[in-house]
Amino acid sequence: MAKIHETAIVHPGAKIGKNVEIGPYSIIGENVEIGEGTKIGPHVVVEGWTTIGKNNQIFHGASIGLEPQDMKFKGEKSYLFIGDNNIIRENVTIHRGTEEGGGETRIGNNNLIMAYCHVAHDCQLGNHIIMSNATNLAGHVIIEDYVVMSGLTGVHQFVRVGKMAMVGAHSKVVKDVPPYILVDGHPARVNGINVVGLRRNGVDPDLRQEIKRAYKILYRSNLNTSQAIEKMDQELDASEEIEHFLRFLRNAQRGICR
Repeated sequence: MAKIHETAIVHPGAKIGKNVEIGPYSIIGENVEIGEGTKIGPHVVVEGWTTIGKNNQIFHGASIGLEPQDMKFKGEKSYLFIGDNNIIRENVTIHRGTEEGGGETRIGNNNLIMAYCHVAHDCQLGNHIIMSNATNLAGHVIIEDYVVMSGLTGVHQFVRVGKMAMVGAHSKVVKDVPPYILVDGHPARVNGINVVGLRRNGVDPDLRQEIKRAYKILYRSNLNTSQAIEKMDQELDASEEIEHFLRFLRNAQRGICR
């Protein structure tokens, strides 16, 4: 049975899983679905066509699944999907998608989204991400797996942040951040490889050396991005990580941080 506080307002149409907890004065809308074991604190609002998976923790004051802050939004049906085992801290705001952006905002599994963060419409977040306090993502941002976003960081719309990258505190990110890279500043500039992140995530030392070679070709060889991609494709040992790095660069639409 779900444990719902007597002051919470839960629409009869909402789908509430087993062992869900809903705290005082929280509001759960008609089209919301909450998976088993999820805990929702006091004064939380969950609205819209929002699906939340299993064993999440959502702390007080969070606002989840409300309409996007987009002038082009005209009230169309859109979605928010949140996976399993996420921790969403105090006063976080996460908005649904828009028709222009594919209609959905999506957050994966095992993420930590700290207090006062904002995830705008049509963002796509992977797994095992850490978003530190007051990090703000504009619309259509993509954050890949194992990224660390330090506090008080702002990310421009349509920017992508690659796998295992790290963004320093107070940064302004206006271009794509390639995988495995450390950036910092206003605007964000490349500060090297995220060596600590690679080690923590169990990347093999030999592979770390190949990533270091890729970094030197891209940032230390005076080649443009297309030339660097060609050189890396010819000289680096094939691996899933290097292929992902190259694929990310080939698909960069806004340019990359330098």
